[in-house]
Amino acid sequence: MFVFLQICDMVTVARYLNLTMVVPELDKQSFWADPSDFGDIFDVNYFIDSLRDEVKIVRELPHKFRGKVPFSMQPISWSNEKYYLRQILPLVRKHKLVHFSRTDSRLANNGLPLKLQKLRCHVNYNSLRFSPSIEALGKKMVSVLRKTGSFTVLHLRYEMDMLAFSGCTHGCSDKETAELTRMRYAYPWWKEKEIDSEKKRLEGLCPLTPGETTLVLKALGFPRDTRIYIASGEIYGGEKRLAALKTEFPNIVRKEMLLSVDELRPFQKHSTKMAALDYLVSIASDVFIPSNDGNMAKVVEGHRRFLGFHKTIQLDKKKLVELIDLLEDQELSWDEFSTAVKELHEGRMSEPTRRKVMAGQPKEEDYFYANPHECLGAARKRMEKQKHTEI
Repeated sequence: MFVFLQICDMVTVARYLNLTMVVPELDKQSFWADPSDFGDIFDVNYFIDSLRDEVKIVRELPHKFRGKVPFSMQPISWSNEKYYLRQILPLVRKHKLVHFSRTDSRLANNGLPLKLQKLRCHVNYNSLRFSPSIEALGKKMVSVLRKTGSFTVLHLRYEMDMLAFSGCTHGCSDKETAELTRMRYAYPWWKEKEIDSEKKRLEGLCPLTPGETTLVLKALGFPRDTRIYIASGEIYGGEKRLAALKTEFPNIVRKEMLLSVDELRPFQKHSTKMAALDYLVSIASDVFIPSNDGNMAKVVEGHRRFLGFHKTIQLDKKKLVELIDLLEDQELSWDEFSTAVKELHEGRMSEPTRRKVMAGQPKEEDYFYANPHECLGAARKRMEKQKHTEI
C-alpha cells in the first residue's frame, strides 16, 4: 500500500505551505493497470472531514482552473520542509496550480519538525480509512480467521512485477528468467535493466522465494499446523511454486478461501482493493512476516507498532540467504541452521527503537512509516480521543 506513504506526505506538504489540496489521483499506468480511483479505496468524506482543522481539501479543481494545463513537476526525493518552502512555494505562487507527477519518497524520514511528523501519523492511522465495502470484507475475513484461534500473515512478495522489476530470478527456469527480463525492458520507467540476479540476492535485495521462506518458517519454530494467511497477488509460477510451503504448512489460507466468488467479484482486476484487504488482515494478525521489505511491508510494520508493537518478524535476508546456501550445500546441519536463524532474529520483532539516520544518505535510512517513533504515543491518544468524540 505505497499509496499510504505518498498521500500522507503530500497532505503534510500542503499543510506546511498552507495550500489547498485536491483529492489525490491514483496511478493507473502501472503493470496491474488498476482503474481504481481514490474514492474506490478510501472513504473520501471521512478523509476530508478528519483533516478539516489541518488542511483544506477539495474533491476536484475549482472551476476557474478546469481546462488549464497545470505546471507539472517531480519534487526531489527525501527533501525536508525547507526545500518545499524555498523551492516549491514560489512555484505555486507563480503558477497558482502545481501538479506533482511523482510523490513517492518525496519527504524526508528524519529531521522534520515534530508537528509535521505527527501529522503524517494522523493522516496514516486516522484519516485514511478504507471505503465501507473494503472495511466490511476485511472485518469478515479477520472474523473467520479468528474463529479457529491465532493466525500468522505471510506477505509473500513473489509476484511477476516484483521479480521483473527487481531482476530477482533465483530458482526460476531459463524460460521464466527470459519472460521476466522481457517484461522489465517493456516498461521504460523501470530504469534498471541489466541486473545480476545472484549478486543482488546475496546482498539481501531480493524477496525470499516460497521455498526459502518455508525453510525460514520451519527454522524459526513455527509448528506444522500454524494457520497462515498468504497476503499477495498471484504468485509467479502458481501452485507449483507453493508446493513446498503447502507440504510443510498445510493450513494455508487465501482470500479466495474466506470469501465467496460474489464477494470477490467487484475486487477482481483491482489490485489496490485486493491489497487493501490483505492490509486489513495483516494489521490484525498475531504475527506478520514479510518475505521482502517493500513498501506495504514497511507501512504494515509501522501500523502494528502503532497498535502496540505487535509481533512483526523483520527477516534479515542477506544473512538468511547465506545460511540457506550453507544448508543446501550441506555445510550446516538442520539443527545448526535453525539455531542460527533463531539467533539472527532475536531483537528483530518490532521492538521499540529509533530510526537509523545516515547523514547525506537519506535513501539508506529507515523509513519513517516503518517506525514512526515520534508519534507512537501521542498520535494513538489523538486517534482514540477522536473515536470517543464520534461515539
